[in-house]
Amino acid sequence: MSDELKLGAFSISLAVQDLAASRAFYERLGFTATGGDADAGWLMLKNGPAIIGLFHGMFEGNIITLNPGLNQDTSQTDDFTDVREVQATLEAAGVELTERTDPDGTGPAHIVAVDPDGNTVMIDQFFDRPG
Repeated sequence: MSDELKLGAFSISLAVQDLAASRAFYERLGFTATGGDADAGWLMLKNGPAIIGLFHGMFEGNIITLNPGLNQDTSQTDDFTDVREVQATLEAAGVELTERTDPDGTGPAHIVAVDPDGNTVMIDQFFDRPG
């Protein structure tokens, strides 16, 4: 199953208490802000292929994030598994989803599962699947 799913870029989304302090810390580790909106409480940082999202007041706990349609260098790709297909594949394999998307929908959508250790895994598709 996993060789067939093209889940895109991997990042960790961190729930932070102080966005400015967290940004400063990760910048000292060599990360650079590449996107987001600090006034809205979130930033994306990169160091080589490593991607970290900092989110203040948006969710509890940290989230493993996969982005179908996005390469690790954050460029868009047409070679990915649509999130609705990922959903169908995971459910057929017995994975319980805590958030689902409309299986008949199109375009951006996300699904969420929790791994056996309680870690949240979000598969978050930003783009339409090319026709």
